This record gives sequence, C-alpha cells and structure tokens, in this order.
Amino acid sequence: MRALVISGGGSKGAFAGGVAQFLIEEAKHDYDIFVGTSTGSLLISHLALGKLDKIKEIYSNVTQKTIFNNCPFVVKKKYGVDEISIDHWNVLKNFFRGKKTFGESENLRQHIQDSLTFNEFQELKAARPDVVITVSNLSLNQVEYKSIKDCTYEDFCDWIWVSANYIPFMSLVRKEGCEYADGGLGSIVPIEEAIRRGATEVDVIVLHTEVNYMNRVPSRNPFELLTSMLSFILDRIEHQNIRIGKLVANQKNAIINLYYTPTILTVNSLVFNKKKMTLWWKKGYLYAKNKNAESMPIDPGVQE
Repeated sequence: MRALVISGGGSKGAFAGGVAQFLIEEAKHDYDIFVGTSTGSLLISHLALGKLDKIKEIYSNVTQKTIFNNCPFVVKKKYGVDEISIDHWNVLKNFFRGKKTFGESENLRQHIQDSLTFNEFQELKAARPDVVITVSNLSLNQVEYKSIKDCTYEDFCDWIWVSANYIPFMSLVRKEGCEYADGGLGSIVPIEEAIRRGATEVDVIVLHTEVNYMNRVPSRNPFELLTSMLSFILDRIEHQNIRIGKLVANQKNAIINLYYTPTILTVNSLVFNKKKMTLWWKKGYLYAKNKNAESMPIDPGVQE
C-alpha cells in the first residue's frame, strides 16, 4: 500500500500541491491512503479525487479574506519585505465578543464547503483511497485522525477546518464536547499514522527545509515574538515526527520518500500572496521532477 503524507505549513501548501501534482500525474503514483495536517488537510481531498487543476486554482487564489472573517494582524511592505504587526482593533473586537483567540477563521470553513461539494464528498467516500485528517484534541490532550469513511459531509468539512486552525490566531473549535485546534500542534508530519494504517511505502512532503539555513531576526513586536515561539515549537514537533516515522518504518520494513522544500519560501506562512503561491506551486512541481529524474522510466519513443 502506498500513502501520501502532507505536513502543515500554511501558505507553503502551494509548494506541496506542485510536488503532489508531479507524483500523481507524471510519476503515476497510485495512493491508497492520503494523510494531511493543517494545510495538508486542505489539499488531500481534491488530490485523492484527481482534481489537480481545481485545487491548484483554489490555492492560487487564496487571500487573507478567504481565511479570516476577523484577521488579527496587518501586513505592510517595508523596504520590499512583509512586516507583520497586530491589528489591535480587531483583536480587541474579538475579545469583546467573548472569543478565546486573537482572530477568527470562519471564512475558511465556508470556503472549504464551497470548494468540496457534497457530490465530491460522496464520490470520495465511496472510492478506494482513504483520506485522513489530523486534528489536536486540546481537551483530551491527544492527537486524533479522522477518516472520511467515518464522517458525514458536515463533519468532514469541520475536521478539515479544525486541522487548519492555527491557534491563537485562528478559531478554536468546540466539537463533540471538546476543544479542537490545528493538527500540527501534535502531529505536523503524520508518517507514523500512515504506516499504522498499512502503508508500506510513504511519500512525505515536508513544508520545511531539511537543514536550517537562517537565524531568526529579533522580534519587533509581540506578534512576531509569538509567531517565532510557535514556529520553534512546531519545528521541534516536526523533527520528532520524522524521527519516529523513520523508526516505525524501519520496524515495519516500510519505505519513506521525503520531499523537503529546497529553499526557505517564507518566514510567515499566515500571509497568503497569490503571486508567490502560484510560483511556489510551479517550484514544487519542478523540484519533484528533478528529484525523480533518475528513477523515472525512459519512454522508448524518445530514446536515440
């Protein structure tokens, strides 16, 4: 059985989409299991359906308004670089409403339902591949994996939304008597889960460079300090997930193929820029193509 695992990474999910497009369309990888965390969970339903053009169009047109109904930060260009700071008014407005987070991402929930129709859900649920969403249950202090085979349409859309809610900047969701948040808080690269479900070969797209190429600049405001702190924590979780995944793969005689981002795409994955994300999709496709160049079969029709 072959699985595709896509890590969390916010706007960098566009790069993962390009890698996945190559693996499915050109390398002809036929996946039995799709497992996604956060931005990965937003991709895998359409990848499993084979609707690559549709998900590419969706990712190429995401903006802050697509995600947030109350955005907790503002983005300004300074010397050609995105500078991010807290939108104090929006944050205060959220607290006055009794919300527990700085911002709200209810627009994303609506966008998920608009993008994945009920008929597509029914088609996907009846199909062979299993589609699995990673979420963090804060109330029970555990990671949970939600298979489409066990979900209604509304629940499945909810779990995708939950998986992508990067708290405390996005919505905290209360469902089934528990508080849920971004799956990346517990399992940002869910390799172990794919193997546990029977995968013997796993293609893993990690939306991070394999080696750290930069030191973070000093934080200029509380927002940047908080994002830097969370990034540090998630990086540690990512490394741990990959180490555990490799260990489990070794025990189960499974093969892992890792696809890291070759360069730093962005220092803040909560900023959604159409031009950049379109470029990242193309970069992901070309990266996967170059990485697989030596192993791809040669078409006899093009041999000399």
